[in-house]
Amino acid sequence: MEELAELAASAGARIVQKTVQSRVAPEAATLIGSGKVAELADAVHAADIDAVIFDRDLSPTQQRNLEKALGCKVIDRTQLILDIFASRAHTREGRLQVELAQLNYLLPRLAGRGVEMSRLGGGIGTRGPGETQLETDRRRIGRRIKKLEDELESVRAGRALHRKRRSAVPLATVALAGYTNAGKSTLFNRLTESAVLADARMFATLDPTVRPVTLPSNRRVLASDTVGFIRNLPTTLVKAFRATLEEVAEASIILHVVDISSPSADGHVAHVSKVLSEIEAAEIPQILVLNKIDRLGGTQAHSTAEIAARRLLAAAGSTSETRAAAISALTGAGVDGLLRTIDEMLPIDPVLRETLRIPAGDGATLSLLHEFGRVLDIRYSGEWCHVVAEIPESLKRRLRARHIREL
Repeated sequence: MEELAELAASAGARIVQKTVQSRVAPEAATLIGSGKVAELADAVHAADIDAVIFDRDLSPTQQRNLEKALGCKVIDRTQLILDIFASRAHTREGRLQVELAQLNYLLPRLAGRGVEMSRLGGGIGTRGPGETQLETDRRRIGRRIKKLEDELESVRAGRALHRKRRSAVPLATVALAGYTNAGKSTLFNRLTESAVLADARMFATLDPTVRPVTLPSNRRVLASDTVGFIRNLPTTLVKAFRATLEEVAEASIILHVVDISSPSADGHVAHVSKVLSEIEAAEIPQILVLNKIDRLGGTQAHSTAEIAARRLLAAAGSTSETRAAAISALTGAGVDGLLRTIDEMLPIDPVLRETLRIPAGDGATLSLLHEFGRVLDIRYSGEWCHVVAEIPESLKRRLRARHIREL
Protein backbone atom coordinates (compact mmCIF):
# COMPACT_ATOMS: atom_id res chain seq x y z
CA MET A 1 0.00 0.00 0.00
CA GLU A 2 2.88 2.37 0.74
CA GLU A 3 4.34 1.64 -2.70
CA LEU A 4 0.97 2.30 -4.35
CA ALA A 5 0.70 5.59 -2.45
CA GLU A 6 4.19 6.55 -3.65
CA LEU A 7 3.25 5.69 -7.23
CA ALA A 8 0.08 7.77 -6.97
CA ALA A 9 2.01 10.71 -5.52
CA SER A 10 4.53 10.42 -8.37
CA ALA A 11 1.62 10.73 -10.79
CA GLY A 12 0.49 13.93 -9.07
CA ALA A 13 -2.32 12.57 -6.89
CA ARG A 14 -3.09 13.67 -3.33
CA ILE A 15 -3.89 10.66 -1.17
CA VAL A 16 -7.13 11.11 0.80
CA GLN A 17 -7.88 7.58 2.07
CA LYS A 18 -6.49 4.04 1.95
CA THR A 19 -8.45 0.83 2.31
CA VAL A 20 -7.78 -2.90 2.04
CA GLN A 21 -10.20 -5.66 1.05
CA SER A 22 -9.54 -9.25 2.09
CA ARG A 23 -11.39 -11.94 0.09
CA VAL A 24 -11.01 -15.65 -0.51
CA ALA A 25 -11.28 -15.03 -4.26
CA PRO A 26 -11.79 -11.98 -6.52
CA GLU A 27 -15.40 -11.10 -7.38
CA ALA A 28 -15.88 -11.33 -11.15
CA ALA A 29 -18.01 -8.22 -11.61
CA THR A 30 -16.24 -5.73 -9.32
CA LEU A 31 -13.16 -7.53 -7.94
CA ILE A 32 -13.99 -6.45 -4.35
CA GLY A 33 -17.67 -7.38 -3.92
CA SER A 34 -20.90 -5.39 -3.57
CA GLY A 35 -20.47 -4.60 0.15
CA LYS A 36 -17.03 -3.06 -0.32
CA VAL A 37 -18.24 -1.20 -3.42
CA ALA A 38 -21.06 0.39 -1.37
CA GLU A 39 -18.54 1.34 1.35
CA LEU A 40 -16.24 2.90 -1.23
CA ALA A 41 -19.13 4.79 -2.85
CA ASP A 42 -20.00 6.38 0.51
CA ALA A 43 -16.36 7.40 1.06
CA VAL A 44 -16.11 8.85 -2.47
CA HIS A 45 -19.20 11.03 -1.99
CA ALA A 46 -18.30 12.06 1.57
CA ALA A 47 -14.74 13.20 0.74
CA ASP A 48 -15.50 14.39 -2.83
CA ILE A 49 -12.88 11.99 -4.23
CA ASP A 50 -11.97 12.28 -7.94
CA ALA A 51 -10.35 8.89 -8.51
CA VAL A 52 -10.02 5.46 -6.87
CA ILE A 53 -6.75 3.60 -7.55
CA PHE A 54 -6.53 -0.20 -7.27
CA ASP A 55 -3.29 -2.09 -6.63
CA ARG A 56 -4.50 -4.80 -8.99
CA ASP A 57 -5.14 -5.03 -12.71
CA LEU A 58 -8.85 -4.68 -13.46
CA SER A 59 -10.64 -6.31 -16.36
CA PRO A 60 -12.51 -3.92 -18.71
CA THR A 61 -15.83 -5.14 -17.24
CA GLN A 62 -14.70 -4.62 -13.65
CA GLN A 63 -13.47 -1.12 -14.45
CA ARG A 64 -16.75 -0.13 -16.11
CA ASN A 65 -18.84 -1.58 -13.28
CA LEU A 66 -16.78 0.19 -10.63
CA GLU A 67 -16.88 3.56 -12.40
CA LYS A 68 -20.65 3.28 -12.73
CA ALA A 69 -21.11 2.32 -9.05
CA LEU A 70 -18.64 4.83 -7.60
CA GLY A 71 -19.40 7.76 -9.89
CA CYS A 72 -15.72 8.66 -10.33
CA LYS A 73 -12.67 7.64 -12.32
CA VAL A 74 -11.29 4.16 -11.52
CA ILE A 75 -7.60 3.48 -12.23
CA ASP A 76 -5.81 0.15 -11.93
CA ARG A 77 -2.12 -0.46 -11.27
CA THR A 78 -1.11 -0.77 -14.93
CA GLN A 79 -2.91 2.44 -15.92
CA LEU A 80 -1.22 4.32 -13.07
CA ILE A 81 2.27 3.14 -14.06
CA LEU A 82 1.58 3.96 -17.72
CA ASP A 83 0.55 7.47 -16.71
CA ILE A 84 3.81 7.95 -14.78
CA PHE A 85 5.85 6.64 -17.70
CA ALA A 86 4.03 9.01 -20.08
CA SER A 87 4.95 12.00 -17.92
CA ARG A 88 8.62 10.91 -17.67
CA ALA A 89 9.27 10.04 -21.34
CA HIS A 90 11.25 12.81 -23.03
CA THR A 91 13.10 11.20 -25.94
CA ARG A 92 11.45 9.95 -29.11
CA GLU A 93 12.24 6.34 -28.15
CA GLY A 94 10.69 6.74 -24.71
CA ARG A 95 7.51 8.31 -26.10
CA LEU A 96 7.16 5.54 -28.69
CA GLN A 97 7.57 2.87 -26.02
CA VAL A 98 5.00 4.44 -23.72
CA GLU A 99 2.45 5.05 -26.50
CA LEU A 100 2.73 1.43 -27.64
CA ALA A 101 2.13 0.17 -24.10
CA GLN A 102 -0.83 2.54 -23.64
CA LEU A 103 -2.51 1.45 -26.89
CA ASN A 104 -2.06 -2.24 -26.04
CA TYR A 105 -3.71 -1.49 -22.69
CA LEU A 106 -6.54 0.51 -24.29
CA LEU A 107 -7.45 -1.89 -27.10
CA PRO A 108 -9.49 -4.43 -25.06
CA ARG A 109 -11.11 -1.56 -23.13
CA LEU A 110 -12.67 0.32 -26.05
CA ALA A 111 -16.20 -1.03 -25.59
CA GLY A 112 -18.28 1.21 -23.39
CA ARG A 113 -15.73 4.02 -23.17
CA GLY A 114 -18.24 6.65 -24.28
CA VAL A 115 -20.82 7.55 -26.89
CA GLU A 116 -18.16 8.30 -29.48
CA MET A 117 -17.07 4.64 -29.35
CA SER A 118 -20.52 3.05 -29.08
CA ARG A 119 -22.44 1.18 -31.75
CA LEU A 120 -24.87 2.99 -34.05
CA GLY A 121 -28.38 3.40 -32.63
CA GLY A 122 -31.47 1.84 -34.19
CA GLY A 123 -33.97 3.68 -36.35
CA ILE A 124 -34.45 4.96 -39.89
CA GLY A 125 -31.17 5.38 -41.76
CA THR A 126 -29.19 3.09 -39.49
CA ARG A 127 -30.29 -0.32 -40.76
CA GLY A 128 -28.33 -2.47 -43.18
CA PRO A 129 -24.64 -3.21 -43.59
CA GLY A 130 -22.12 -0.81 -42.14
CA GLU A 131 -19.16 -0.64 -39.83
CA THR A 132 -19.62 0.31 -36.20
CA GLN A 133 -17.58 3.08 -34.61
CA LEU A 134 -16.10 0.55 -32.21
CA GLU A 135 -14.71 -1.57 -35.04
CA THR A 136 -13.36 1.55 -36.77
CA ASP A 137 -11.53 2.59 -33.60
CA ARG A 138 -10.12 -0.90 -33.11
CA ARG A 139 -8.81 -1.02 -36.66
CA ARG A 140 -7.27 2.45 -36.37
CA ILE A 141 -5.55 1.57 -33.10
CA GLY A 142 -4.36 -1.73 -34.59
CA ARG A 143 -2.73 0.17 -37.47
CA ARG A 144 -1.09 2.59 -35.05
CA ILE A 145 0.25 -0.29 -32.93
CA LYS A 146 1.77 -1.90 -36.03
CA LYS A 147 3.40 1.40 -37.01
CA LEU A 148 4.82 1.90 -33.50
CA GLU A 149 6.18 -1.67 -33.44
CA ASP A 150 7.93 -1.06 -36.77
CA GLU A 151 9.42 2.22 -35.52
CA LEU A 152 10.61 0.59 -32.29
CA GLU A 153 12.16 -2.23 -34.28
CA SER A 154 14.20 0.37 -36.16
CA VAL A 155 15.15 1.92 -32.79
CA ARG A 156 16.22 -1.53 -31.60
CA ALA A 157 18.31 -1.99 -34.74
CA GLY A 158 19.89 1.42 -34.19
CA ARG A 159 20.67 0.61 -30.56
CA ALA A 160 22.22 -2.70 -31.66
CA LEU A 161 24.34 -0.75 -34.17
CA HIS A 162 25.55 1.57 -31.41
CA ARG A 163 26.48 -1.45 -29.28
CA LYS A 164 28.30 -2.95 -32.26
CA ARG A 165 30.30 0.25 -32.72
CA ARG A 166 31.12 0.27 -29.01
CA SER A 167 32.21 -3.38 -29.31
CA ALA A 168 34.71 -2.39 -32.00
CA VAL A 169 36.56 -0.54 -29.23
CA PRO A 170 37.50 -2.95 -26.41
CA LEU A 171 35.41 -1.26 -23.69
CA ALA A 172 33.34 -3.34 -21.30
CA THR A 173 29.87 -2.14 -20.25
CA VAL A 174 28.70 -1.91 -16.65
CA ALA A 175 24.89 -1.69 -16.41
CA LEU A 176 23.09 -0.25 -13.39
CA ALA A 177 19.91 -2.16 -12.58
CA GLY A 178 17.63 -2.24 -9.57
CA TYR A 179 14.29 -1.39 -8.08
CA THR A 180 12.91 2.03 -8.92
CA ASN A 181 14.10 4.83 -6.61
CA ALA A 182 17.06 2.78 -5.32
CA GLY A 183 19.50 5.57 -6.24
CA LYS A 184 20.79 4.31 -9.60
CA SER A 185 20.94 7.74 -11.26
CA THR A 186 22.66 9.31 -8.23
CA LEU A 187 25.29 6.54 -8.34
CA PHE A 188 25.60 6.95 -12.12
CA ASN A 189 26.29 10.68 -11.67
CA ARG A 190 28.83 9.90 -8.93
CA LEU A 191 30.70 7.36 -11.08
CA THR A 192 30.66 9.30 -14.35
CA GLU A 193 30.65 12.91 -13.06
CA SER A 194 27.50 13.49 -15.13
CA ALA A 195 24.31 15.42 -14.45
CA VAL A 196 21.61 12.88 -15.28
CA LEU A 197 18.28 13.66 -13.60
CA ALA A 198 18.27 12.12 -10.11
CA ASP A 199 14.89 12.49 -8.46
CA ALA A 200 13.27 10.87 -5.43
CA ARG A 201 10.16 10.22 -7.51
CA MET A 202 9.62 6.73 -8.90
CA PHE A 203 10.67 6.12 -12.53
CA ALA A 204 12.58 9.41 -12.80
CA THR A 205 14.82 7.74 -15.42
CA LEU A 206 13.27 6.06 -18.46
CA ASP A 207 15.79 6.62 -21.23
CA PRO A 208 19.14 4.78 -20.94
CA THR A 209 22.28 6.90 -20.75
CA VAL A 210 25.83 5.67 -21.45
CA ARG A 211 28.94 7.44 -20.12
CA PRO A 212 32.63 6.43 -19.69
CA VAL A 213 34.13 5.59 -16.28
CA THR A 214 37.83 5.29 -15.42
CA LEU A 215 38.68 2.47 -13.00
CA PRO A 216 41.58 2.51 -10.47
CA SER A 217 43.69 0.45 -12.92
CA ASN A 218 43.17 3.26 -15.51
CA ARG A 219 41.02 0.93 -17.60
CA ARG A 220 37.98 2.66 -19.08
CA VAL A 221 34.51 1.10 -19.08
CA LEU A 222 31.09 2.31 -20.17
CA ALA A 223 28.40 2.73 -17.50
CA SER A 224 24.74 2.45 -18.56
CA ASP A 225 21.86 3.83 -16.46
CA THR A 226 18.54 2.10 -17.19
CA VAL A 227 14.88 2.16 -16.20
CA GLY A 228 14.07 0.93 -12.70
CA PHE A 229 12.12 -2.27 -12.07
CA ILE A 230 9.03 -2.59 -9.92
CA ARG A 231 6.78 -5.31 -8.52
CA ASN A 232 4.24 -6.55 -11.08
CA LEU A 233 5.65 -4.42 -13.90
CA PRO A 234 3.00 -4.56 -16.68
CA THR A 235 3.90 -7.02 -19.42
CA THR A 236 3.00 -4.37 -22.03
CA LEU A 237 5.81 -2.22 -20.63
CA VAL A 238 8.30 -5.09 -20.51
CA LYS A 239 7.65 -5.73 -24.20
CA ALA A 240 7.74 -2.03 -25.12
CA PHE A 241 11.02 -1.43 -23.28
CA ARG A 242 12.71 -4.49 -24.77
CA ALA A 243 15.28 -2.34 -26.62
CA THR A 244 16.17 -0.54 -23.38
CA LEU A 245 16.48 -3.74 -21.31
CA GLU A 246 18.86 -5.20 -23.90
CA GLU A 247 21.47 -2.77 -22.54
CA VAL A 248 21.40 -4.81 -19.33
CA ALA A 249 21.47 -8.19 -21.09
CA GLU A 250 24.58 -7.19 -23.09
CA ALA A 251 26.60 -5.86 -20.10
CA SER A 252 29.84 -7.35 -18.78
CA ILE A 253 28.88 -6.65 -15.15
CA ILE A 254 25.55 -5.66 -13.60
CA LEU A 255 25.52 -3.28 -10.64
CA HIS A 256 22.38 -4.41 -8.81
CA VAL A 257 21.59 -1.28 -6.77
CA VAL A 258 19.54 -1.79 -3.58
CA ASP A 259 18.16 0.78 -1.14
CA ILE A 260 19.57 -0.80 2.03
CA SER A 261 17.49 1.55 4.20
CA SER A 262 14.19 0.24 2.77
CA PRO A 263 12.33 -2.28 4.95
CA SER A 264 11.33 -4.05 1.71
CA ALA A 265 14.92 -4.48 0.47
CA ASP A 266 14.72 -8.31 0.49
CA GLY A 267 11.61 -8.32 -1.69
CA HIS A 268 13.10 -5.73 -4.04
CA VAL A 269 16.26 -7.82 -4.54
CA ALA A 270 14.26 -10.99 -5.20
CA HIS A 271 12.01 -9.20 -7.69
CA VAL A 272 14.88 -7.61 -9.64
CA SER A 273 16.65 -10.98 -9.77
CA LYS A 274 13.49 -12.49 -11.24
CA VAL A 275 13.30 -9.80 -13.97
CA LEU A 276 17.00 -10.27 -14.77
CA SER A 277 16.28 -13.97 -15.30
CA GLU A 278 13.37 -13.13 -17.59
CA ILE A 279 15.58 -10.97 -19.83
CA GLU A 280 18.30 -13.68 -19.84
CA ALA A 281 20.76 -11.61 -17.79
CA ALA A 282 20.94 -13.84 -14.69
CA GLU A 283 24.27 -15.42 -15.72
CA ILE A 284 26.08 -12.07 -16.00
CA PRO A 285 28.39 -11.37 -13.01
CA GLN A 286 26.74 -9.03 -10.48
CA ILE A 287 27.79 -6.65 -7.74
CA LEU A 288 25.08 -6.12 -5.15
CA VAL A 289 25.44 -2.40 -4.40
CA LEU A 290 23.96 -1.62 -0.97
CA ASN A 291 23.17 2.06 -1.41
CA LYS A 292 22.06 4.73 1.12
CA ILE A 293 24.15 3.48 4.04
CA ASP A 294 24.16 7.13 5.20
CA ARG A 295 20.53 6.58 6.24
CA LEU A 296 21.42 3.71 8.57
CA GLY A 297 22.97 6.13 11.05
CA GLY A 298 25.41 5.55 13.85
CA THR A 299 28.91 4.13 13.85
CA GLN A 300 27.64 0.62 13.12
CA ALA A 301 26.38 1.46 9.60
CA HIS A 302 29.02 -0.63 7.80
CA SER A 303 28.63 -3.66 10.08
CA THR A 304 24.86 -3.45 9.67
CA ALA A 305 25.37 -3.31 5.90
CA GLU A 306 27.62 -6.39 6.01
CA ILE A 307 24.96 -8.38 7.87
CA ALA A 308 22.33 -7.17 5.37
CA ALA A 309 24.64 -8.08 2.48
CA ARG A 310 24.74 -11.76 3.49
CA ARG A 311 20.95 -11.82 3.76
CA LEU A 312 20.39 -10.04 0.44
CA LEU A 313 22.91 -12.19 -1.41
CA ALA A 314 20.85 -15.19 -0.36
CA ALA A 315 17.65 -13.43 -1.52
CA ALA A 316 19.27 -12.75 -4.89
CA GLY A 317 20.18 -16.42 -5.30
CA SER A 318 23.82 -15.32 -5.54
CA THR A 319 26.57 -17.34 -7.14
CA SER A 320 30.33 -17.19 -6.70
CA GLU A 321 30.32 -14.40 -9.29
CA THR A 322 28.18 -12.12 -7.09
CA ARG A 323 29.80 -9.76 -4.61
CA ALA A 324 28.51 -6.96 -2.40
CA ALA A 325 29.61 -3.37 -1.78
CA ALA A 326 28.12 -0.94 0.75
CA ILE A 327 28.09 2.68 -0.42
CA SER A 328 26.34 6.01 -0.23
CA ALA A 329 25.96 7.45 -3.72
CA LEU A 330 24.87 10.75 -2.14
CA THR A 331 27.96 11.29 0.04
CA GLY A 332 30.45 9.20 -1.96
CA ALA A 333 31.23 6.84 0.95
CA GLY A 334 32.37 3.43 -0.29
CA VAL A 335 32.38 4.38 -3.98
CA ASP A 336 36.18 3.95 -4.28
CA GLY A 337 35.81 0.42 -2.94
CA LEU A 338 33.03 -0.26 -5.46
CA LEU A 339 35.30 0.86 -8.31
CA ARG A 340 38.04 -1.49 -7.06
CA THR A 341 35.53 -4.35 -6.94
CA ILE A 342 34.46 -3.62 -10.53
CA ASP A 343 38.13 -3.60 -11.53
CA GLU A 344 38.73 -6.98 -9.88
CA MET A 345 35.62 -8.61 -11.37
CA LEU A 346 35.88 -7.18 -14.85
CA PRO A 347 36.93 -9.98 -17.19
CA ILE A 348 40.06 -9.58 -19.29
CA ASP A 349 37.99 -11.22 -22.04
CA PRO A 350 40.12 -14.31 -22.72
CA VAL A 351 39.96 -15.94 -26.15
CA LEU A 352 38.30 -19.36 -26.22
CA ARG A 353 38.27 -22.10 -28.88
CA GLU A 354 34.65 -23.15 -29.44
CA THR A 355 32.72 -25.46 -31.77
CA LEU A 356 29.30 -23.97 -32.51
CA ARG A 357 26.20 -25.24 -34.27
CA ILE A 358 24.39 -22.43 -36.11
CA PRO A 359 21.33 -22.49 -38.41
CA ALA A 360 22.62 -22.44 -41.98
CA GLY A 361 20.61 -19.30 -42.77
CA ASP A 362 21.85 -17.32 -39.76
CA GLY A 363 24.18 -14.97 -41.60
CA ALA A 364 24.18 -12.43 -38.76
CA THR A 365 25.86 -14.84 -36.32
CA LEU A 366 28.40 -15.93 -38.94
CA SER A 367 29.19 -12.27 -39.57
CA LEU A 368 29.78 -11.72 -35.82
CA LEU A 369 32.17 -14.69 -35.73
CA HIS A 370 34.17 -13.35 -38.68
CA GLU A 371 34.18 -9.77 -37.36
CA PHE A 372 35.10 -10.35 -33.71
CA GLY A 373 36.65 -13.83 -33.77
CA ARG A 374 38.86 -16.07 -35.88
CA VAL A 375 36.99 -18.73 -37.85
CA LEU A 376 39.09 -21.89 -38.22
CA ASP A 377 36.71 -24.30 -39.92
CA ILE A 378 33.15 -24.33 -41.36
CA ARG A 379 31.15 -27.45 -42.29
CA TYR A 380 27.53 -27.56 -43.50
CA SER A 381 25.26 -30.47 -42.61
CA GLY A 382 21.65 -30.17 -43.74
CA GLU A 383 20.04 -27.18 -42.02
CA TRP A 384 23.02 -26.64 -39.71
CA CYS A 385 26.43 -25.06 -39.97
CA HIS A 386 29.23 -26.34 -37.68
CA VAL A 387 31.87 -23.69 -36.99
CA VAL A 388 35.18 -24.00 -35.15
CA ALA A 389 36.36 -20.56 -34.08
CA GLU A 390 38.48 -18.70 -31.56
CA ILE A 391 36.23 -16.09 -29.94
CA PRO A 392 36.44 -13.77 -26.90
CA GLU A 393 34.43 -14.61 -23.80
CA SER A 394 32.23 -11.52 -24.28
CA LEU A 395 31.21 -12.72 -27.75
CA LYS A 396 30.39 -16.15 -26.33
CA ARG A 397 27.92 -14.50 -23.91
CA ARG A 398 26.35 -12.56 -26.76
CA LEU A 399 25.92 -15.75 -28.78
CA ARG A 400 24.37 -17.45 -25.74
CA ALA A 401 21.82 -14.62 -25.63
CA ARG A 402 21.02 -15.48 -29.26
CA HIS A 403 20.45 -19.11 -28.17
CA ILE A 404 23.58 -20.29 -29.98
CA ARG A 405 25.12 -23.15 -28.00
CA GLU A 406 28.57 -24.70 -28.20
CA LEU A 407 28.91 -28.41 -29.03
